[in-house]
Amino acid sequence: KYDLPVLPVVLPPGEDPATFAVGKEAYVGPGSIFKSQFLDGMDIESAKSEVVARIEALDQGQGATVYRLRDWGVSRQRYWGCPIPIIHCEACGPVPVPEDQLPVVLPDDVTFEADKPGNPLVRHPTWKHTTCPSCGAPAQRETDTLDTFMDSSWYFARFANPDAAECIDKASADHWMPVDQYIGGVEHAILHLLYARFITRALKDEGLLSVEEPFAGLFTQGMVTHEAYKNAAGEWVEPSDVVVTAEGNSRTAKHATTGELITIGDIEKMSKSKKNVVAPEDIFEAYGVDAARLFVMSDSPPERDVQWTNSGVEGSWRFTHRLWNEFDSQPAGDFAHDAADEAAVALRKSAHKLIGFVTDSIEGFRFNSGVARLYEFLNALKAAPAEGASQGVLAARKEALHILARLVAPFTPHLAEEAWASLGGEGLVVDAPWPKADPALAADDERVLPIQINGKRRGEIKVKAGLSEGEVEKIALADPAVLAHLEGVTVRKVIVVKDRIVNIVAN
Repeated sequence: KYDLPVLPVVLPPGEDPATFAVGKEAYVGPGSIFKSQFLDGMDIESAKSEVVARIEALDQGQGATVYRLRDWGVSRQRYWGCPIPIIHCEACGPVPVPEDQLPVVLPDDVTFEADKPGNPLVRHPTWKHTTCPSCGAPAQRETDTLDTFMDSSWYFARFANPDAAECIDKASADHWMPVDQYIGGVEHAILHLLYARFITRALKDEGLLSVEEPFAGLFTQGMVTHEAYKNAAGEWVEPSDVVVTAEGNSRTAKHATTGELITIGDIEKMSKSKKNVVAPEDIFEAYGVDAARLFVMSDSPPERDVQWTNSGVEGSWRFTHRLWNEFDSQPAGDFAHDAADEAAVALRKSAHKLIGFVTDSIEGFRFNSGVARLYEFLNALKAAPAEGASQGVLAARKEALHILARLVAPFTPHLAEEAWASLGGEGLVVDAPWPKADPALAADDERVLPIQINGKRRGEIKVKAGLSEGEVEKIALADPAVLAHLEGVTVRKVIVVKDRIVNIVAN
């Protein structure tokens, strides 16, 4: 408007300070300060700190952190929730309910009517009417209830001793808190987490807790998604009313009853408003709880969204059947291990390696990786069938199945219990100790060593673990891929890093 010159003071990386200029929009990326005297050459954060330090040194101001906190409206216009202990008096204003009248108890005889939306407490004929604790005049109770986030921002401290007379047993809370692991959706990771931290600090200030932070670990899982469908009138249609057919790369959808063409929409978070919700009861009825549970845990890393598909849960259902068949086909009885039986030893090694893989995947919240290993191990079991098997293989299978029943328990608990019982396991598998791997069996017999020639990877070799450097060098220099790259040059030096890599220097 006034044709004032625009003086840039942040120089983007790689730009020439003599020619750099800004256009219609300011540059807001990283860079170094220039044309700013004593700040020249600093990055943005360093320049901020330097400005604050100089102003403080001149006694012209003080640095401060300003938090952009918003008010938290904790009231909700609904019946379900904790009552807010406030009484409204025309003369005295809002008056807290006296402690000897706490807790305020909601009435049981409320009515929910479709033609009368809103909070039924407002319509209750008697509950809201009371007297003012201060002046004794007629008054009304607060009919709003507390946001459930308020309720769930401190219950973990109560859980430390739910039978205590006081709201929080400090000794028990100090023993158990902080909570080791907070798991919730991304929508909770911001608001609820903030509220719970705020309430915990308030409780600490009141001397009810010793901890300042309520949660030691945080994990936010993704959401379950599904395709959304619309009819010609633009109305949402439930997945159970849609039949989707595929021809090549194209897919068409029709209404299951009317045959009307249905538009296949985007894959979105399941919501009642878009009717793209799959009823869990229908899935459990068709495939069983274990198959549904397994699919959700196997489809993708838990921090990412899961796209719910019938084909996906059908695949998990087939896996549970294949898994059960292996338990069901194992004959009863005791069998002797045979260290000379290569097939038996290979199966035992696979089982003990599986323990480490699944344990790590569960502890690291990589459930899909653990399930993938279970799929692989099932193939190893099928490659060593019980029918016609040697004593050594039957012994290895029995050991492997005892391990497998416990490893699948977190993923398919009902199948695991049946499998455990079929093997003659003691008690319930949920109470059985987690399997421990035999280090000798879990160790790798072979190593895959990359081969570098003059710093570039040119191949790899598979060798026995612990092989001497001389033997590894012979195998590496005899490898066809290596020989092809060494043609016409002289090997000057071979460096073998045991069980890691082979470096060849040649010219």
